[in-house]
Amino acid sequence: MNGIAAPIVALESAELPEFLHAGAAGSPVGVSVVMVVYMTGAALEESVACALKDPLVDELVIVDNGSTPAEAAGLRALAERDPRVVLVAGQGNVGFAKGANLGARTAKGEILVFLNPDAFLQAGCIAALSREIVGRPAPSIVGGRVLNADLTEQRGARRGEITPMSALMSLTRLAQRVPAWRRYEVHWEGEVSPDEVAAVPTISGACFCMRREDFDAVDGFDEKYFLHVEDVDLCWRVRRQGGLVLFHPKAEVIHLGHTSLTSPIRVEFHKGVGLARYFRKRAVGVTQRVVAWLLLPVVVGAAIVRPLLWRFRGRAG
Repeated sequence: MNGIAAPIVALESAELPEFLHAGAAGSPVGVSVVMVVYMTGAALEESVACALKDPLVDELVIVDNGSTPAEAAGLRALAERDPRVVLVAGQGNVGFAKGANLGARTAKGEILVFLNPDAFLQAGCIAALSREIVGRPAPSIVGGRVLNADLTEQRGARRGEITPMSALMSLTRLAQRVPAWRRYEVHWEGEVSPDEVAAVPTISGACFCMRREDFDAVDGFDEKYFLHVEDVDLCWRVRRQGGLVLFHPKAEVIHLGHTSLTSPIRVEFHKGVGLARYFRKRAVGVTQRVVAWLLLPVVVGAAIVRPLLWRFRGRAG
C-alpha cells in the first residue's frame, strides 16, 4: 500500500440506504463494483484493497483484459480466498467498454459502481453514490468527485457539453483566454465545487454509479469505443432519454491516472478515435456529419501529438 488512500471506516447502520441493509445476511447482493483491468501496474493492489474494505461492497467483479503473469496469479489467488471477488478472464483485451459490459452482466448487484483499477475509494464514497441514485428518474447516473493524489480535483471529473466547438475551444485554451468564449470551456474542475449534488452534462468514468435497470435501459456502454470517451457517450445517452447526470462532491475517490504499462501514444490514439466517433454519433444533418468526418484526422492527430509533447517537455526539463 502506498498510503495515498484514506482508510475506509465503517458507517453507522442508520447512514446506509435502507435496501442495502440486507446484503450481509445472504439476501440478494446490493452493490457490485465492476473493475476492468489491463496492465494496470502497482496501483491495482491498493485499488482492490480499498474496494474490499468498504462495508457496502458486496461483490467485486474484476474483468481481466490483460495482466502480467504475476498480477494474473494474484487476482486468481484473491478470487479463491475471497468469495466477494468474481474474476472474469480469458477474453483477451476486448477494450474497456466491452469489458465493462461483460462485468455488468456478470455482476449480481442491483447497484453497479464502475471503478478504475488505479482509483482508490475514500470513506463513504459507495454509501453516498448509492444513497443518491435511489429515487432518481430513470435512467440516471451519479459520478463521484475524482481527486488527484494531492487531493485537488482532477481534470475531467465534471465536464460541460462536449461538442466539436467546445472541444476545439478547450484544446486551444481559447475558452480560457477569451471571456466571450468562456461558455465553451469543457473542463469545470477550476470552478468552485458545489456543496450538494448537482446536475452536470458529463462526469468521469473513473468512479460512477448506476442502477442495473438504468444501465440496461441505455444498453450499457457502446462497445464500438475501445478506450476512452465511452463515459462521455454514456452520459449523453442518459440525458437523451430524459435522465439525469449528477456530480456528487462528497463521494470522493483518488485517481492516479497514467498508470497503465501500455504506450501513452496508443492510449491517446484510442482517445482521439473515440472522440471522433462521438462527434459522428451526435451529428445531425448532412453539414454536421461532413464536419464530423473532416475532424477525424485533426482530432486523432492532436491526440497523438499530446504524449509526444509530454515526452519532449520532460526531456527539456
